[in-house]
Amino acid sequence: MKTLLFSLLLSGILLAASPLYKFKVDGLTGGSINFADFKGKKILIVNTASKCGNTPQYEGLEALYKKYKDQLIVIGFPANNFLGQEPGSNENIAEFCQKNYGVTFPMAAKISVKGKDMAPVYKYLIEEAKKKNLDNPVTWNFGKFLVNEKGELIATFSPKTQPMSDAILKYLN
Repeated sequence: MKTLLFSLLLSGILLAASPLYKFKVDGLTGGSINFADFKGKKILIVNTASKCGNTPQYEGLEALYKKYKDQLIVIGFPANNFLGQEPGSNENIAEFCQKNYGVTFPMAAKISVKGKDMAPVYKYLIEEAKKKNLDNPVTWNFGKFLVNEKGELIATFSPKTQPMSDAILKYLN
């Protein structure tokens, strides 16, 4: 009997889902993005902007997504928190991303990534980075969080880190 109870307790602990998988966010073109749908894959979460010096990173993000889509999901989060570099509506952002970069990875509806109105998923990611002594990458547009297949934050990358850089690719190869 003790063995059965221990086994049940242990399996419950092992099956406990990451808090990240509880998040659902609105999609850029409607619908929602449910993080629980990505269990078993790494997730690269990036705050984006259409009028930033880092905007050409959309091209690298799309290349990364296409090359590693069996093991990685990229999710873009448009945000207007840095010098108003994402002023458009969700429709404007979607059109820009498609027309200029052919973006096919999931994009969330425009959110805030810092301040009092920070989106809950970003609040969670920043708190996790702090707990793990990782840098907060939300210092500008295109800061990146990398989550493992279990929904655990494993790395952060500064806005200047290119999507196809060795710093990111080492987690995928």
